[in-house]
Amino acid sequence: MAESSYDIYRRGRQHFDLGDPIGAARVLAPLAEAEPRNRTVLELLGRSYFHSAQLAKAEQTFRKLIELDPCDAWAHIALARSLERQNRQSEAAPHRRMHAIMSGGSLD
Repeated sequence: MAESSYDIYRRGRQHFDLGDPIGAARVLAPLAEAEPRNRTVLELLGRSYFHSAQLAKAEQTFRKLIELDPCDAWAHIALARSLERQNRQSEAAPHRRMHAIMSGGSLD
């Protein structure tokens, strides 16, 4: 019997929760490719990339989240932090401001 999307997500989540973001990304990447509009999968995949310092992949994933939902404040701050870790502060600034506006004024 084939593993369901939920089972794959849960396995990726277990890797992430156990401190293995690389393993989580390895599990979740094919699922995100198969379900490119699944925001739950994309969020955890982006976090996995971010926590394993795969910053270009994290950036790409957080940009996909923003494309799917431009009002996702969390995705804006996640993208801002990914860009900042790549020393791209000027590109991060608009996303940090968007997050601040959507979350009540905090720039963090």
